[in-house]
Amino acid sequence: MPRKLAGIFAPITTPFVSEAVSLDHLRSNVRKYKNTGLTGYFALGSNGETKSLTEDEKLKILDVILQEKGEDQLVMAGTGYESTRQTVAFSQKVAAMGVDFVSVVPPSYFKRNFNDEVLIRYYSDVADAVSIPVLAYNAPGFTGMTLSARVVEKISRHPNVAGMKDTSIGNMSSYLSVCSDDFCILSGTISTLFTAMLEGAQGGVVSLADAFPAPCCELYEYCKIGEVDKARRLHYLLFRLNQSVSGSFGVAGVKFAMDLAGYYGGDPRLPLLPLSSSGQDAIRDAVLRAGLLKNG
Repeated sequence: MPRKLAGIFAPITTPFVSEAVSLDHLRSNVRKYKNTGLTGYFALGSNGETKSLTEDEKLKILDVILQEKGEDQLVMAGTGYESTRQTVAFSQKVAAMGVDFVSVVPPSYFKRNFNDEVLIRYYSDVADAVSIPVLAYNAPGFTGMTLSARVVEKISRHPNVAGMKDTSIGNMSSYLSVCSDDFCILSGTISTLFTAMLEGAQGGVVSLADAFPAPCCELYEYCKIGEVDKARRLHYLLFRLNQSVSGSFGVAGVKFAMDLAGYYGGDPRLPLLPLSSSGQDAIRDAVLRAGLLKNG
């Protein structure tokens, strides 16, 4: 099993040029990221626009990330599909490539018929069938449902379920109070990283790190060593910035912030629309106010 999950992961975006995946731009971004303090990457997630990618595109993206990542950086890959069978099959493919963890969002199309038992079995069946550790991905903003504390308690005791990325609001205490001691929970946004780590979370998978990895990693380090006052001040700065970027504009906002920061963001893939000029101005102003715009 890879080392215990802790630190800051960038939920890496997928670069497009004229709607086609640009592996060259991806390669360039990862080469820059590997010289930062990032623990690693979450590929094929919501910021990676995974629902807009073919499986062939997903595998090519992972191949580039695995080639270019830093020697000690970890890679988690989003592998969730609507059926257990598809999730297992794709998870096995990426495991064979050398990915460290698979991150599995629960299926949601038939969520009206899903109770705790369905979700416990889903994660258990996937974890039983996959050779690398499984992470749950609690993403109610995308799935329309929130994993219960009972589900988290049960799956946390499976020997091949290593942790969870949690983007829900207000549930961290209930999860940490029932999960096993070696189950690692990562905050799903910079906006909750500070409070989550005070409660016992191990780090975060945060979209702001796609554009500004250094201050995100700095916040993590302050929390880790107990510099609470410094962490609080940086938290409020990054919280305000995040509200103006992904909080207001989603993937398009994250990608434009990356452009400002010297990475390649570009436009999202349709039907997601590019950022309007007023949106660009709003993000540029927010980055300037935060003091993070190079040559600004």
